Amino acid sequence: MVINIRGVMNIRKEEDILTAYLKKKDLKFTEQRKIILDAFLNVESHITAEELYDIIKQNNPEVGVATVYRTLKILYEAGLANELQFSDKATRYEHLFDHQHHDHLICLKCGKYTEVCDPEIEELQQKLAERNKFQVIRHRMELYGICENCIAK
Repeated sequence: MVINIRGVMNIRKEEDILTAYLKKKDLKFTEQRKIILDAFLNVESHITAEELYDIIKQNNPEVGVATVYRTLKILYEAGLANELQFSDKATRYEHLFDHQHHDHLICLKCGKYTEVCDPEIEELQQKLAERNKFQVIRHRMELYGICENCIAK
């Protein structure tokens, strides 16, 4: 897991997006939600709710695991996070806002995943949508197979 110290300006944008979403849903931007958002934004990896909870509880034991689960779901609904399920079937979250879109190669043997980005594929997807008069809101491409290390074994 990679910890990334992000700039205050980026976090402020994401707080604004979350605050606007919560207001629209008639929910409050609580201190616990702020703690969870900040912790999530400082982890640059695909993380489960349990893994994020383990990080948070070290300095904020008052934050419950159920609150982490609910808040991650809210972050997804607000467009700040992406939900993913790889071969281990655990729901993982990654940053969505202000991050370059990428796809995933997932090994069916060891569970390793690799992030990949290909502008040609993105362009083809856009052309496909335009040809079918379809407006893409978001998409995800996951390719499942066997990684180089597992093939070598």
